[in-house]
Amino acid sequence: MLPYYYSVSEYLKDTYGKKLYKLSLSGNMTCPNRDGKLGTTGCIFCSGHGSGDFAVKDIDKAKTLISNKYSGSEYIAYFQSFTNTYADAGYLRELFMPVILRDDIRILSIATRPDCLGDDVLKLLDELNRIKPVWIELGLQTINNSTADYIRRGYPLSVYDEAVSNLLSIGIAPIVHMIIGLPHETISDYIATARYISDSGASGIKISLLHILKDTDLYNDYCKGLFKALTMDEYLAAIGAILPVLPKSMVIHRLTGDGPKNILAAPLWTADKKRVLNTLTHYLKENKIYQGKDYEQLTQPHCTN
Repeated sequence: MLPYYYSVSEYLKDTYGKKLYKLSLSGNMTCPNRDGKLGTTGCIFCSGHGSGDFAVKDIDKAKTLISNKYSGSEYIAYFQSFTNTYADAGYLRELFMPVILRDDIRILSIATRPDCLGDDVLKLLDELNRIKPVWIELGLQTINNSTADYIRRGYPLSVYDEAVSNLLSIGIAPIVHMIIGLPHETISDYIATARYISDSGASGIKISLLHILKDTDLYNDYCKGLFKALTMDEYLAAIGAILPVLPKSMVIHRLTGDGPKNILAAPLWTADKKRVLNTLTHYLKENKIYQGKDYEQLTQPHCTN
């Protein structure tokens, strides 16, 4: 059965009739986990670039960087590094409005935190979303409270719930990040997080494999032997467990992720992304796994006599 999941590429073809490529941009912001509001060291897995290791400040430069991969003329402007609503609404307006008004930008995508969506920011996002589609990406990562504390996420689950509710009220169904391979989590944890995301009203999901990057606190714990990186077989089993519990309509924006090769400590097998995705496709085919396979069964009410 093909396709095995509803990829963002398929969604873009369905919606725009073609593939759109992301321009990875920096809004020159920081994060409450770094500037002292919540902490100074960031999330435990985050690199010094705030998970935006490929982001640049200039759109034309970003277009040049992907020119060997994409020959189209329309793009998604993706503000990726750090927390891209962690500023006053005036600054954000000056940053986002010129971008969304460009003829070559079809979608404005903004990565942020659930605790950085105040009323003035939501009002601006509502205005922008009336011009062109706005994607808001939220870093939930896990619903396991002990894991959330360990990775220094910095907010309780209730803050995520409120943020999603507020975004839905202005017509924006967010894209939500989760991580597989976090220390001491199991497939049961992954399934619980994935189901929570889908039940919350998210339109899409980004499933990232935990990359252990050098010069992070996570790397220090890894070097101490406090946890192990996932093997490819464990990764395949995790994805194979998550996809069936997601609704068929949910857009899968990512299934693995890219760790910068120059600072990637583990798992090194992820560096060959093409091989990973080819192996995953074979695994899904061989095991007859596809998105939504178990979703209807999970959502049907139980009958009692």
